[in-house]
Amino acid sequence: MMAQPRNLEQLQRWLQAVITHPAGIGAGVLSAEAQAAIGLTGGLAGQELETVVLSSASVSSEERLAVYGNAYFARLLECMQDFFPVLVFALGEDAFHQLALGYLSAHPPTSYTLGRLADGFADFLEETRPREPNDEVAANVQTNPDSPSGSSLRWPEFLVDLARLEWTIDQIFDGPGVENEPALLPEEMQNISPEHWIDARLPAAPCLRLLEFRFPVNDYYTAYRKDESPPIPSPRDTYLALTRREYVVRRIELSRPQFDLLTRLLSGATVGEAISLAAESVDDLESFGGALRNWFSVWAAEGFFQRIESR
Repeated sequence: MMAQPRNLEQLQRWLQAVITHPAGIGAGVLSAEAQAAIGLTGGLAGQELETVVLSSASVSSEERLAVYGNAYFARLLECMQDFFPVLVFALGEDAFHQLALGYLSAHPPTSYTLGRLADGFADFLEETRPREPNDEVAANVQTNPDSPSGSSLRWPEFLVDLARLEWTIDQIFDGPGVENEPALLPEEMQNISPEHWIDARLPAAPCLRLLEFRFPVNDYYTAYRKDESPPIPSPRDTYLALTRREYVVRRIELSRPQFDLLTRLLSGATVGEAISLAAESVDDLESFGGALRNWFSVWAAEGFFQRIESR
């Protein structure tokens, strides 16, 4: 069959549409994007494919095309594993691959950079709520013997929490930081007058994130990083601040009052407003008030805030 003349752009657009199609190269050849570049009415079965991808003595055109399609998704899976090593440990590699392929099929990558590949993975896990591991997967999962009966029903929540933690760590590491900016020193907070302090605002560092979890995934993550083999923990509300200093991502566990206070500060409330709102959910106001100075000193030392804005 005589091949129709095609330019490089046509071939590139066609090949991209075919090998990146989440349903495989067969669906890719018949997709609107591929057909717009090079129309092959017979799909993989037609002889027209030979006019685009030549066969060899031992490999057909379809088989040669499949090599690229398989390699594309293999690379994406490799990237997903790199983003979520602790989740891979918790699930086992096979189960993780199944979830990752489901995500990639539902949310094919559209960005020019693989750095955005897993943006929606935690949300995907939240929406699909993966089942508890089957017997084959469970062999790779160490459960906590102290977990209450029925806690397995919250298995998807643990996966979502762990995925959110790992993805946030990656985004903070690659995102903007404060390494080349002057630091807000704890002494600057201590030296501001009470009347100015109440009306002050504390713009957060661009790398500061606050996360709320249903499981102690920070402890689980730490144990994994220490080359331990942690069991799946029992549910426990956990609050975490993540930031970056000297290009190292730091994880600081918070109490609920600390989390509430920081959340209000990050939303733009003044120090006085944030303290008043956070105090509404505190039982021991005296202890809360006594701890505030130390909290702000610690947070300043950790680089949570860029500066003090006072009237």
